[in-house]
Amino acid sequence: MIISTKEIEVRYAETDQMGVVYHANYLVWMELGRTSLIEKLGFNYAEMEKEGVLSPVIDIQVSYKKPVRYGEKAIVKTWVSEYNGIKVVYGYEIVNESGEVSLTASSSHVCVKKENFQPISMRKAYPDWHDAYNRAKAPVGDC
Repeated sequence: MIISTKEIEVRYAETDQMGVVYHANYLVWMELGRTSLIEKLGFNYAEMEKEGVLSPVIDIQVSYKKPVRYGEKAIVKTWVSEYNGIKVVYGYEIVNESGEVSLTASSSHVCVKKENFQPISMRKAYPDWHDAYNRAKAPVGDC
């Protein structure tokens, strides 16, 4: 299993009145983690978009464990949890700078044609991505 890590320096604007990271900002960090993983696998999501292919979120699950605060650093760990040639499920773990788990999550995506949002087969349209995702994904039972 390949795991990408992305360090995030918490900015004041990302916190709420309680001084902790506002819950929706974790979703932005997950996007940064997913992009980092795609790049680590040797691909560029922006290039796929230029070809008229998008990858919308179809499901997201988030469990908040411990707050991250302004001035701290967070580490976003991202991996391919499941992949079947059409749908990919990314797993996430965000830890604070002390190594404590702040969040666990998953997001499910499919690739679609931009003009009609019809799903496409990664296996057929992007065989290199397909092979890389199969090599990168977690073994069954690991996530």
